[in-house]
Amino acid sequence: MPSTPTGSGRPPESTPPKPKSTPERPGTFGALRRIYPYAKPALPRLYLGMASALLAAVLALLIPQVLRALVDGPLQDGDASQIWPAVALVLALGVAEALLIALRRWFVLGPGTHIEARMRNALYAKLQDLPVGFHDRWASGQLLSRAVSDLNLIRRWISFGLVLLIVNVLTILIGFLFLLNISWILGLLFMVCSIPLWINGFRFENKYSAVARRSQDQAGDLATAVEESVHGIRVLKAFGRGKHALANFASQAEDLRGTEIEKAKAIAGIWLWLILVPDVTFALSLLGGVWLAAAGQISAGELVAFFATATVLRWPVESVGFLLSMTFDARTAVDRFFEVMDSPNTIVDPENPKTIDNPRGRLVFEDVHFRYSDSAAQYPDLVDGVQLTLEPGETMALVGLTGSGKSTLTALTTRLYDVTGGRITLDGVDIRDLTRYDLRENIAMAFEDATLFSASVRENVLLGRPESSEDELAEALAIAQASFVYDLPDGLDTRVGEEGMSLSGGQRQRLALARAIAAKPRVLVLDDPLSALDVDTEALVEAALRRVLDTTTALMVAHRPSTVMLADRVALLESGRISAVGTHSELLASNAHYRFVISSLEDELARESLAEARASASTASGSAGSGSTGSGSAASGSTASASTATAVTNVAVTTTDEVNR
Repeated sequence: MPSTPTGSGRPPESTPPKPKSTPERPGTFGALRRIYPYAKPALPRLYLGMASALLAAVLALLIPQVLRALVDGPLQDGDASQIWPAVALVLALGVAEALLIALRRWFVLGPGTHIEARMRNALYAKLQDLPVGFHDRWASGQLLSRAVSDLNLIRRWISFGLVLLIVNVLTILIGFLFLLNISWILGLLFMVCSIPLWINGFRFENKYSAVARRSQDQAGDLATAVEESVHGIRVLKAFGRGKHALANFASQAEDLRGTEIEKAKAIAGIWLWLILVPDVTFALSLLGGVWLAAAGQISAGELVAFFATATVLRWPVESVGFLLSMTFDARTAVDRFFEVMDSPNTIVDPENPKTIDNPRGRLVFEDVHFRYSDSAAQYPDLVDGVQLTLEPGETMALVGLTGSGKSTLTALTTRLYDVTGGRITLDGVDIRDLTRYDLRENIAMAFEDATLFSASVRENVLLGRPESSEDELAEALAIAQASFVYDLPDGLDTRVGEEGMSLSGGQRQRLALARAIAAKPRVLVLDDPLSALDVDTEALVEAALRRVLDTTTALMVAHRPSTVMLADRVALLESGRISAVGTHSELLASNAHYRFVISSLEDELARESLAEARASASTASGSAGSGSTGSGSAASGSTASASTATAVTNVAVTTTDEVNR
């Protein structure tokens, strides 16, 4: 069967698209060079750290030369007086090496953390700047893993892996020169035997890089699963789906475990060569060294120095394995980091922005079109040629069936998405010619899905205008009927917790509405911000809102007849177009589709109110059995519930009469 558009106007999709690695990628060190702008301020200390480590390695390589002189000199001659100075020199070299290693750690410790912080701040700034469309496509766990684990991996590579990889490779090269100086035959044998290490090192890069990328992507998916489960814990518990969620999580965790085992096998393969080849090389060098010493071509001191030098080189050679794996992990982390940083931002400030000197709040939609970027060509535009004008101070209700594009149309006003055709003007200026800051200072939104941050009530309400006075804050809370905040443990300084889940849905919506009011915009866009309120509270909020709407241009998505009553005019959105504009009474009398939409809204409201009345009556009945005091409360509750039900019935009857007439 052909697929059909979803309510959002998008084609259905099974899972959100995830970033994938491209088949053609730059080389490892070419990719890692991209972090140079972030690392540049820290390079002097990194260079000093490398110099300290390299000098320490050179001192370690000098110790075998002292042993060579000791064996061929005092020990062979039997001059005991020359032994102690040689021992003291070896001790001094060892102490100096230890001090230089400690100095290396001191030099590189700070720069890595500074680079990580700069990259993390840049990533967060980029995420804040990218449009909503980007966040619609990307899983939050993928972004979180990039901001935390990937950058942590890059920091460890810069502070440890990069420094040691460069120093150890240089140490191996310098060590080979020492070996060649001692015996060119044994040195050449050592170099020839190292060829398999380089071959397997290149093969290891191709195999390990792909597995490392898959592992980090799977870790991001796992983080997304955890985040979704935590945020949806109430739903999982309410439907008893905890075991199902656990099974899905365990399956993803098992996939990640399998990938990690594959990584471990790849590392084990390179370690096999890194341990086997040096051991075989030592054995062959020992045979060759004994034969050369017996033939008189090298002295006993040179033989001791050769194997002492080879022993010093053993750690740098063996370390190449995990340093390479760390480097390839870091390369994958850098790729993932720049996948976000390279994402194009389609909603940007203009090069020559305009300003509105005296904003009045006239909002005009001129042949506005919009379709989501991932919408297939066979689907029509979700917003398909909207023509609508809101005069300064006018309140316009936007009404339509579910999926008609109401929320999408309101999102276009603040450039959460950009129109794909036509334009929207504010006081005659195309909103794309304003900076996003200026635009959003003049237009504020309150969403149906109220989002609060893990901060105090005060900080949440004053998010759009932190400089507001206490009186302005109190006024916004009063209009939104959010006086409950004064009864919280710490009043306005109470932290509401992550996403405000410690509050009810209605309380969150009232705080979100107060936040929009406190911003004091010229245009207020309300995307059904009263949907979670009971009828009585909604009536109080609407009465208070009338004072605000007298001086503010407002565009309100209405899902309740009472919300429609707040508007000066009503716009009917049908199949992505404004099919009618007029007062509520005019549209009831002249537009059949409007009557159908309003009657469906009233039916839903009546069902909600009847359910509330029954719940209140049930509570009152239960209270009546507990004592006379409870009976008084129950009577009061029953009276309130009856009043609410009667009021709703009256609204429905009145509108039905109008429709019939």
